Amino acid sequence: MLVAEHVPYLARLGDADRAALLSAGPELRYPARTTVLTKGEPTSHVLVIRDGWLKVTDGSDNGYESLLALRGPGDVIGESAALHGAGRSASVMTLEAVTAVVVPARDFNAFLDARPGAARLLMSVLADRVRAGDLKRLELSACGVKERLARLLLELAEHHGEPVPSGVRIRVPLTQQELAGAVGSSRESVTRLLRELRDRGCVSTQRQGVVVKRPDVLRRIGGSA
Repeated sequence: MLVAEHVPYLARLGDADRAALLSAGPELRYPARTTVLTKGEPTSHVLVIRDGWLKVTDGSDNGYESLLALRGPGDVIGESAALHGAGRSASVMTLEAVTAVVVPARDFNAFLDARPGAARLLMSVLADRVRAGDLKRLELSACGVKERLARLLLELAEHHGEPVPSGVRIRVPLTQQELAGAVGSSRESVTRLLRELRDRGCVSTQRQGVVVKRPDVLRRIGGSA
């Protein structure tokens, strides 16, 4: 739902292309919970993530925030706006301390113009993101909140998990409000469902994050194989 099974852009590039992109701008460090891109703002740069995780969000007039995607090491952010010379289509905030290379939009476009192979690989990344968005829209229309939450927790454990004695801890520090935004529900509903999953021994919730203890049960709830 949040993450398609994809290889980050940096990992797809050859050594020479990767080195060229990483040298195209300064490396900056952003504190946790810092907004780095704001929806609608003019395009001026692309972020190439070296370390840390961020969330991509969009909000509605009533204050609801939808969590569209997570971006992490090796990903690029802001590339679509740079390619089209348009304003930002979504907002991006760090979930933890993030290190990123800040590449001016003109230099990013020059990099792609000079390296057609790197440009084609970027197109494959964008295609993966479109497919991930299509899958999320399908799940929002076809599955209930409980199913969506179970699938989300499994996906987070698979892509962002680390083994601990009790199971797999989801390392990305998402709040219950952010989990709700990812599954298209309210925080109250997600809080209630997490309590049910705790009571069933499927997960435990800690200050450091959610631990998935019974992925087999979550798979049954989510309707996945």
